[in-house]
Parts: sequence; structure tokens; C-alpha cells
Amino acid sequence: MYGYGYYGLFWDPTYVFVLIGVVICLAAQAKLRSTYAKYERIGSLSGMTGAEAAQTILRSQGIYDVQVVPVSGELTDHYDPRDKTVHLSQSIYGRTSLAAVAVAAHECGHAVQDANGYVPLRLRGAMVPVVNFGAQISWPLILIGILLRGQTLVSLGILLFSLSVIFQLVTLPVEFNASRRALALLENNGILQRDEISGARSMLGAAAMTYVAAAAGSLLQLLRLLILFGGNRRDN
Repeated sequence: MYGYGYYGLFWDPTYVFVLIGVVICLAAQAKLRSTYAKYERIGSLSGMTGAEAAQTILRSQGIYDVQVVPVSGELTDHYDPRDKTVHLSQSIYGRTSLAAVAVAAHECGHAVQDANGYVPLRLRGAMVPVVNFGAQISWPLILIGILLRGQTLVSLGILLFSLSVIFQLVTLPVEFNASRRALALLENNGILQRDEISGARSMLGAAAMTYVAAAAGSLLQLLRLLILFGGNRRDN
């Protein structure tokens, strides 16, 4: 009969990997929020709102088919390549803070990536349907495999979970590249002065660390699954 170790799924020493991942993610989120709170209180010298900065950047790159629209929520900003829209949260769209301008520029960085055919962005977009499907059924497959003592189902679940990990790893260069583009565009278009760029860099760096933390947490969870269920073992 297949066995999964003395401790089983529901309590075992490998939970330390989960706890480490949670701590890393919480620390990254806390850093982002504290950094955002700091630069949200500092106005940009140009007086541009996030929306105005976004429009300026897009026009400077000859991009006229991308809309800039407000979206509800806090730090819910994103670029959607499907409808070519930069979505800016209310605190970013109409504010003139350093944080608002930096975040708006970052999302425009994704729009520039899309316009230039940036390969990692295209790869990430192509992975979305498969990753979403895998995320929905990976854990059910693992749990069913455990209940039925079916190593094949468990292994398939782990494989599908690993797709999410790969997706997050692919996301890292996309996000870091968008931030690099954003900082250059902010300075080259005179939206931020040279002494303001360091603040924008700190803001975007804190945001990027949340993606690093998420990837690290998923890698630790995958490592835990591989340790628990990585091979067939028989109880004697």
C-alpha cells in the first residue's frame, strides 16, 4: 500500500516551508504598504496625476490605441493586453504623488512591452489559461490521490501546481523590466526630476519584491509537496 510518510499531509515538519513562505509574503506586503504610504504623501514637482503621466508616456512611445481608465480598489493597478487598457486605482489615477506617478508609469511599461512584442510578456499571457486550469484542479487531484492511494493522481496534481510556480518565475523578468522602462520614461519625459527618481525606484522596488516573495512562497510549497509525495513508497 502506498504511504506518504509518518506525519501525513495534515501535520508534518515540512510545514516549516509553508510558514517561511507566509512570513516572506507578509514582510513583502508590509514593505510595499509602508513604502507606498511614504511616497503617497510626497507630491511630484510636475504636478501630473497618474493618469496624465500615463497618457504622456504612451504618447511619447507612439502608442495611441491604449486606454487609461480608473478601477476600484487599492493597488489594483494593472495592464490588460487583451483590451489594451491601463487600469489605475482611484488613489493612482487622480493623484499627483510620487507613488501615483511611479505606479502609473510601471503599468505603462507593460503597455510598451506589449507594443514592442516583449517575449516574456507574450509567454506569460499564453500561459494564463493553462495556469488557471491547473490552479483550480491541482489540489483536488492531490487530495483525491491521497484518499484513493493513487500516486498517479498525486503526481499529476503536483505537475499542475508546478505550472503556477513556472508562471510566477516568468512574471519576474516581466515586472522588473516594466519597472526599468518606467524609470527611464519618467526621467526622459521630464515627468520626474532626477532627485525624484530615487523615490520612484524605491516604490517600484518594493512592489517588485511582492512578486519575488510570491514566487519564493510557491517554490517552498512545491518543495514541500515533492518531499512528501515525490516518490512511491510502500509501508512495510
